[in-house]
Amino acid sequence: MSTEQWFVGVDWATEQHQICVLEGDGKVVGERQVAHSGDGIAELCTWLDKLSGGDLESVHAAIEMPHGAVVEMLLERKVQVYAINPKQLDRFRDRFTAAGAKDDRRDARVLADSLRTDRRSFRHLQVEEPELIELREWSRMREEFKQDRNRLINRMREQLRRYYPQMLELGGDLGAGWVLELWEKAPTPAEAAKIRKASIAAILKRNRIRRHDAAGVLRILRQQPLQVSRDNGRGEGAHRERHYPAATGDRVDRPGARSSGRTDRGDRGQRRLGRNRRAA
Repeated sequence: MSTEQWFVGVDWATEQHQICVLEGDGKVVGERQVAHSGDGIAELCTWLDKLSGGDLESVHAAIEMPHGAVVEMLLERKVQVYAINPKQLDRFRDRFTAAGAKDDRRDARVLADSLRTDRRSFRHLQVEEPELIELREWSRMREEFKQDRNRLINRMREQLRRYYPQMLELGGDLGAGWVLELWEKAPTPAEAAKIRKASIAAILKRNRIRRHDAAGVLRILRQQPLQVSRDNGRGEGAHRERHYPAATGDRVDRPGARSSGRTDRGDRGQRRLGRNRRAA
């Protein structure tokens, strides 16, 4: 086994990764770009294997992205992989230049040289158990779903503020099931004027809401509405159906919710009636 060490900087990108390889004394021995694909990453591993004389364990690679296909394939080939926080990398970049402009070649070299001189500032990555990788992916997905939900709720709030601010006075989470169900039953102030108190009571009971009562909700929804034209009202309805399907007839049933054939037939009948009215 060779005692020589090689230091690799990987400037990660979505399509092309910039690579810089240094010898132990800091001399640049190679630079290239590789595609973010199976062939591209395999090409990188083959190149590093050739440079190191088949001793990939003597190769130390630095990257900002601590997970993903590049990291996993390098670890699988026994390359020593290290990650660093992007903000900390900024401090190392100042050694080379004070310019703030993005330069992939420079960033790859900064990664490699910083790992060569300040390895203690990097986090040594290890091959992880499959269960841990899966758990991390589920956690990441959950965070993405939360962000998507928050974006939709913010859009929903702005939409209601334009034509139906009474709904906002109910307070709490606009994305809660009972609020969406109520919005489905009374999507406009005009519909709120027709909805029965018993229907609201059923929604509250079904969702186990105790901080509101049907009379109070009905009083809020039937406050003096904003005056908008009929065309604007139709536009708001189209916007609602397009962006918030969970609060329309396409709403997915909640887990555990009771359903019956009669209810399904009734829902289909209501949707058919609505289509016939629009066609008329």
